[in-house]
Amino acid sequence: MTGPTPSRERGQHAARLPRQTARPKQRDAFFDNAKYFAIVLVAIGHAWEPLRADSRVVTSLYMFVYAFHMPAFILIAGYFSRNFDGRPDRVRRLVTGVLAPYLVFQVAYTYFLRRLDENDNNYLPLFEPRWLLWFLVALFIWRLTVPLWKTVRWPVPLALLLAAVATASPTMGSDLQLQRVVQFLPYFVLGLTLRPEHFQLVRRRAARLLAVPILAVAALVAYWAEPRMEYAWLYHRGSAQELGEPWWTGVLMTLALFGCAVLLTACFLALVPGRHAWFTALGAGTLYGYLLHGFLVRGSVEWGWYDPEPMQNIWTGLLITTVIAAVGISLLCAPPVQRLLRPLVEPQMKWFFGREALTAPKKPEPARAPTAPERNPDTATPRS
Repeated sequence: MTGPTPSRERGQHAARLPRQTARPKQRDAFFDNAKYFAIVLVAIGHAWEPLRADSRVVTSLYMFVYAFHMPAFILIAGYFSRNFDGRPDRVRRLVTGVLAPYLVFQVAYTYFLRRLDENDNNYLPLFEPRWLLWFLVALFIWRLTVPLWKTVRWPVPLALLLAAVATASPTMGSDLQLQRVVQFLPYFVLGLTLRPEHFQLVRRRAARLLAVPILAVAALVAYWAEPRMEYAWLYHRGSAQELGEPWWTGVLMTLALFGCAVLLTACFLALVPGRHAWFTALGAGTLYGYLLHGFLVRGSVEWGWYDPEPMQNIWTGLLITTVIAAVGISLLCAPPVQRLLRPLVEPQMKWFFGREALTAPKKPEPARAPTAPERNPDTATPRS
C-alpha cells in the first residue's frame, strides 16, 4: 500500500490550519487623541466668547487658543484626505459624511437661532453657512480639490498665495464663506503633504520638552498683542480692507499667522499622548461634538447662564466655563450619542447612489510567478 503523495499531504495540512480572517483596520490612538483635544479647545474657545467683553486676560487666552486650534483640526483633516481620488465610493462617503450633515444642521441651526432671536423670517439660506457650519462647506470643497494639490509641484506655497490674495479681495462675498475656505486652505494642503514620519518628529521627547515653554511664551505674546492687534484676524473670514488695514497687511498677516499656527500646532501635537486612554474613543465622534455643541453655547447666552454672580468674576467664570465646556463636548462625542444621531450625521443614503458608488472596489489580485510552459504529451512541444 502506498502512502499519500506529498501534494496530498500539503493539501491535508493546509485544510487543518485555521483560516486567517481579515482584521478590521485599527484606528491610530494618537490621532483620535489629537482630534479629541482639538475639539475640546474649540468648545472652550466658544464658551469663552461671552466673557471677553472688557477682560484682557480672557481675550488674550482666547487669541492664544484661536491661533492654532482650528489649524490643528484642519491639518489632521488634510492628512486623512490624502487618499481621496474621486472614486465613486469615496465620493459617496464625502456626500454622506460632510454634505448631508451640513444640509441637516443648516436647517436646524437656522430655525434654532431664529427662535432665540424671535425672528419670524422664513428664508432658508442654504449657501450662507450658519456659524460653525462653514467648516463642513470648506471640508467638502477642500477634499474635492485633493487631486489638484497632489499634482502640482509646490502645493503649500500655491495655497498660501491663494490665501494671501483672498485677504486682499474684499469683493469675495459671504456665499459659502469663501474667505474662510481659501484662507484656511494652506493648513489643509499642508496636512496633505505630511507623512507618518513627520508626526514621529513631534512625538519625540525633545519636542515634548520644547513644547511647554514655547506654548507659554505664545500665551505671553498673545497678552502683549491683545491691545495691539485685532483678534478678528484669527477668524480668517474677512479681508484686510474690511478690518481697516491696507491690502498688503493681509499678505503679511497670512504668512505670519501661518508660521505661528504651524509652530503652535506642532507643540500641541507634541503633547498629545499616543497611547489608548479613556478619551481615545471620543476622538471618533468629534464631528458629533462639533455640530451639537453650538446649540448649547448659543443657547446658554440667551438662557442667562452667564448672568449669575460667580460668572462675573474673571477667574471663577473662566474656571466654570472651561470645565463645563470640556465635560459637555466630551459627552457629545460619546458613543451613545454617535449611535443615536448617526442617521443625521452619517446617513447611509443608499437610495441616492448608484451601484458603482455602493460597491467597494475589488482589490487587485497579486501577480503570480511565471511557470514553465505546459507540454503536450503527444507531441512533446510547448502548447501555445
